[in-house]
Amino acid sequence: MPRSAATFRTILRRAGLPAVSIIFMGFFAYSAVLGPNGLLTYGDYKRQLAVRQAELAKLDKQRAQLRNRVALLDPKGADPDMVDELSRKKLNVVHPDEVIIPLD
Repeated sequence: MPRSAATFRTILRRAGLPAVSIIFMGFFAYSAVLGPNGLLTYGDYKRQLAVRQAELAKLDKQRAQLRNRVALLDPKGADPDMVDELSRKKLNVVHPDEVIIPLD
């Protein structure tokens, strides 16, 4: 075997471990910055959190309204106006002299 080939193999053997180490470190650095949980996606997570918190506030408001309506229909002390409103709405019962204005 010529001397230059042996020297080339020696250089490859000595450089192999550092090269593999650099490749691994590069992969982890790439993942830390550009990966799915990296630094650049942090802003997107904050934006998604703000959107979800707005949705949660909206749903909490709807839940409070529903709780109020349920409390008004409690069998122990139902609100007569609410019972009248719901029964007329479900049974489609209206007096001839009444005007219905839907508030949707």
